[in-house]
Amino acid sequence: MPREARLIPDTGYLHVISRGNNRRKVFLYDRDKRKYYGYLMQCKREDKIEICHYCIMDNHIHLIVSIDTQSDLSRFMKRLNLKYAHFYHRNYNYAGHLWQDRFKSKIISTDEYLLQCGKYIELNPVRAGKVKLPEEYKFSSYHFYAFGTKDPLITEDPLYQILGKTAEKRQIIYRQIVIDELNYNYTIQ
Repeated sequence: MPREARLIPDTGYLHVISRGNNRRKVFLYDRDKRKYYGYLMQCKREDKIEICHYCIMDNHIHLIVSIDTQSDLSRFMKRLNLKYAHFYHRNYNYAGHLWQDRFKSKIISTDEYLLQCGKYIELNPVRAGKVKLPEEYKFSSYHFYAFGTKDPLITEDPLYQILGKTAEKRQIIYRQIVIDELNYNYTIQ
């Protein structure tokens, strides 16, 4: 049976997820996550993809990407995950599928969802029990938005500028809205 065609708009923002096959760990060590980050940097330039938010977990990745008519998201994800699969196969003497199916993508159609999705991605390590606070996790875009840490992978979320007039004010407000989300999630459980 043929695959269903993927719905990718000409321009806009998408939440992209790629999981390890059978939800297995595909990033065993920090160096693996750094390698994937390097591939993200390389492929985003070549395929004209902008990355606004990201989180590299042990068994999956989350990205919020911005695309335009020059972008090729399918090519980007194929090349990215293939590069990493070759690295993984070589370094861990592994054979077989590393990634589960094709990547998943969901169109972000509203500003509210863009902000919510960014928070969701950056709180992923907290929800997974890897850390207590998002700033304790190294492999996400949280440090860029919450503390102004330079991160050449990131193209700033367009909503970030409206949080405050200065970089310091934006960082304070961003930290607060993420912490509010964290506190809200703990109170309803």
